This record gives sequence, structure tokens and C-alpha cells, in this order.
Amino acid sequence: MKSIFDLDRWYEIWVTITSNKSRSFLTAFGVFWGMLMLVLMVGAGNALEKGISSQVEGFATNSVFFMSSSTSESYKGFRKGRNWNMTNSDLPVIRQRVEDLQHISPVLFSGGGGTDKNVVRGEKSGSYLIKGCYPEYDLIEKSKMIYGRYVNDIDITEKRKVCVIGERIYEVLFQKGEDPVGKQIRVNGIYFQIIGVARSTSGVSIGGNTARTVVLPFSTMQQTFNQGNIIHFLAATANSGISVKVIQDKITDVLKQQHQISPEDKTAVFSMNIEEQFKMFTYLGIGIALLIWIVGLGTLFAGAMGVSNIMLVTVRERTKEIGIRRALGATPQNIIGQILTESVVLTILAGIGGIVLGVGLLSAVGIALSQGGQFFKDPQIGFGMAVSALIILVIIGALAGFIPAKRAMMIKPIEAIREE
Repeated sequence: MKSIFDLDRWYEIWVTITSNKSRSFLTAFGVFWGMLMLVLMVGAGNALEKGISSQVEGFATNSVFFMSSSTSESYKGFRKGRNWNMTNSDLPVIRQRVEDLQHISPVLFSGGGGTDKNVVRGEKSGSYLIKGCYPEYDLIEKSKMIYGRYVNDIDITEKRKVCVIGERIYEVLFQKGEDPVGKQIRVNGIYFQIIGVARSTSGVSIGGNTARTVVLPFSTMQQTFNQGNIIHFLAATANSGISVKVIQDKITDVLKQQHQISPEDKTAVFSMNIEEQFKMFTYLGIGIALLIWIVGLGTLFAGAMGVSNIMLVTVRERTKEIGIRRALGATPQNIIGQILTESVVLTILAGIGGIVLGVGLLSAVGIALSQGGQFFKDPQIGFGMAVSALIILVIIGALAGFIPAKRAMMIKPIEAIREE
């Protein structure tokens, strides 16, 4: 019995494959194309997943945001359709009653659109969003500080007239490379001192585009712009290991109790659970990956069917040769091993060609996209995927050669030698 390391055996396989180049090429093309499509689709799926991950990087996925809305039910003498506002007094109650709370920050908004130039420095100006918040907000929607620092607790306590400007605002109001820290700008007609310049680290923005936002200490904004004790927006995160839904329900209940809202009112407290939104993206990614593998493997198995059919034809053409081998002492295992090896070798060669071309195309696309947007990022396949693909190729090759091998084993030497 010939060893798998027998050079004569491999030479014989090579001669068999190359004796009819057109047939071998057409046989292998189905597997080549199926593997190419699988590699390209998996690479594209990985790029999409990486792109989405890069967009949410730095954003607290365990967060939830609240806004007040009109009531949908009458309650304790209050009419249906009543408008209400969250207030400063809600914060200590929420901190006391919601045990699994990690961070919480109230937010105020002003400006952000139209032709009103609400942010001015000298002769330069622009229309930008004004946002007041706590230092904890930077732990929920993380910013990278290009200059200076973010708002801190002392700014809140002393109601300092300081601000953090977004990167785009800095580009409009200052010369490139100029340090803005300590400089004055006019926000809604009132002067504030710049303490930092922020750049967003995430493609997700719930509280406004960081690059085009002026951040003020929450207490300063309330007092300076006569907002009383009103809160426009409330951001919170859950402790590690705690579902956001837990604190979402608890904070909603607290707000309803604080503002005399019916416990059954479904619309009075609007909330956005970011954890659930990201879970939807995760499930979507899993679904896309599953679909990619189903389609890719289906294409590969279709190619394997082509290999099997061609191998059947090859066995039929080599009936006399197989009969002579049997007559000279070749065992059924020898014949099966020869046919299976030919099928596996042809399949692996075609599959590796598909992998190499697919990786090359993905690399070219990755280079082309590296200068642009990052929603589709670094389309590549991992080493584990390549190893899995090779294992799949061996299995497919063996399956493709199984039926032809059984057909070859059933050939009787005498009948084969007599056949013209």
C-alpha cells in the first residue's frame, strides 16, 4: 500500500489532473468561485462589524436617556395631556432609590440652528448647540480633549462661567495650532472662558454633535440663562453586570411619583435604552454572519457537486486502468484512496486559489477605504477563518470523491479489462 508521502503517488495524481487541463479547470472553478465568494462575504461582514464597533467606541452602551412628554392619562386631579418638566429635586431622589445606578447627569439645551450667530469671538461667529451638563456626562458620551479639560465638580459648585468648545467651533474661531484655553468667547451674549476643546471618540451622538457643541457647567447654564430648576434631558448608566432595563424602570417610576403621573401612563416619560439598541445591532450582525456562511457554504457544496460529477466521468473513462490495477493486486482501499486523494487535492488547490484572490481583493479594498469613512473598516478574514476554510475544503473534497470512489471500488477486474 502506497504511503501518503509516496512521491510516485503524488506524481500520478498530478499527471491525472493535468492530463485534461480544461476538464480539471472547469471542475475546480466551482470550488474556486465558492471559496472566493465566502472569503469576500466574510471579509465584508467583518468590516461592517468593525465599522459599527468603531462608531460606538467610547460611548456607554449601558446607558439610558430620559425626556418628559405630555401625559396620556388624568391622575390625582391633573388633566390628561398635561406638560411637565424634570427638575433638580429629582436627582437626589433618583440617587437614593435607584441602587444599581452608576452615573447620572442632567442636561440643558439651547440654540443649535438657524442663522442666529450665538457663539462669537471677535469678528468670527457661528450657530452652535449650547449644552449644560455634569462632569459625569463625559463618562456616558466620552470626549477626547484636544486642549485643556472637561467640566469638573468645582465648576458646578461655584457656577463658574467656563465652557468646553467642540473641535469644529475651535477651527472656526481660532487659528490652527492656537491654544484657546483661557480665551474668552461670547455665548448667547454672555462671556465665558474656554477651559478645553473636545473631540468626539464615538460616531454615536445622543446629546448633539460634540464637534459643534459648547458645553457649560449645568448649574451655570441654569442660572445664567434663567432656566430655573428645569432639566431638559437626563442621562444615566447602570452598574456593571446590571441590565439597563432595571434602572430604566426604576427611574421612570421615581419620575412618575415625583410629578404626580399615573403609574399606567406609557407616554409621559420618554426613555431611550441604548443597551437594547446595541443588542439589536449585535443580533443583526449575527444574522448577517449566519446568512453569509449559509450562502457561502451552499456555493461551495454546489462546486463540490460539480467535482463529484466530473470525478464520476473520470472513473468511467479510467475503468480499464482501474481493472488492470485490481488485477495486479491493488486493493479496494488503494483505489478508494487514489480517487479520494485526487478529489481532495483538486478541491484544495481550487479553494486555496479562491482564498488567496479573496484576501488580495479585500486588502485592496481596505487600502482604498482607509482614507475615507470608517463605517466599513479593514475588510479582512481572520486566521481562524482561513484554517476553518481549509478544513471545510478537505471535507468537501472527500465528500465529492466518495461516490466516484465507491463506483471505482465496484469495478470488477475481468469486466474492466474486457471493456473496449
